[in-house]
Amino acid sequence: MKRIGDVMRSIPIEPPKPGATNEVRIMKTAAAKCPICQDAGYLRANVPVGHPMFGRIFPCECKRREMDEHRTEELQKLSNLESFTGQTFEEFDPGVDGMREAYDTARAFAQEPNHRWLFLYGPCGTGKTHLAVAIAKHVMDVHQMQVYFAVVPDLLDHLRATFDPRSGSAYDDRFSLIRSAQLLVLDDLGTENATPWAREKLYQIINHRYVEQMPTVITSNVDQRKVDDRIMSRILDHRLTDYVEVNADDFRRPGDATRLRRPRRF
Repeated sequence: MKRIGDVMRSIPIEPPKPGATNEVRIMKTAAAKCPICQDAGYLRANVPVGHPMFGRIFPCECKRREMDEHRTEELQKLSNLESFTGQTFEEFDPGVDGMREAYDTARAFAQEPNHRWLFLYGPCGTGKTHLAVAIAKHVMDVHQMQVYFAVVPDLLDHLRATFDPRSGSAYDDRFSLIRSAQLLVLDDLGTENATPWAREKLYQIINHRYVEQMPTVITSNVDQRKVDDRIMSRILDHRLTDYVEVNADDFRRPGDATRLRRPRRF
């Protein structure tokens, strides 16, 4: 990616006409794809000297679209949702005892994910991850939203691996990308082996999304008292979160391996 200074120096600028003051215009180029910035990617504000925006540059619409596409692709790669084959709403059997409320609530959240949280709490093997992945896939495919899915221990391992105090910019960019995803899905909260550093980073993610009221889905199967009080206080805020306690048996136990799948029709 080019430095902004290099980009701006490459932009063809018309000299100001007699009588014109502080007006900077980009010359039109016939071959340019973007008629607004002439493919420079950035624009200068056309304001007089002394204005707070004088001399500043900002991304053009084409650059913002390019940045959004890049963020979407990077989040999809990090989420690795392709590995969850079959985890969709269509493959989930809501008729299983104790799963109807969780299914209905998850489906409603996926249809209208704006400004709400969903917390699925219950034992292992009850289908919480299945529903969380189904939400992520639906929101990504239908609403075209940027989605990040992660198992919490894996997320913290990833952040630790990318953190380098000597060059924090790459880590800061990655942390901001994850924290600000349009939909964040965190699976297995509380199963992480959290160091003070990891707990603080997880709290920063949760708190940012709580303050901004950004759509978030969280699953957990551990005693809630083992999770940071600051995090649980925000998750359990009834004004923001739909809380569903799943009361179902572990479908992974012998004899129950296909219980959460609808019978395939050939």
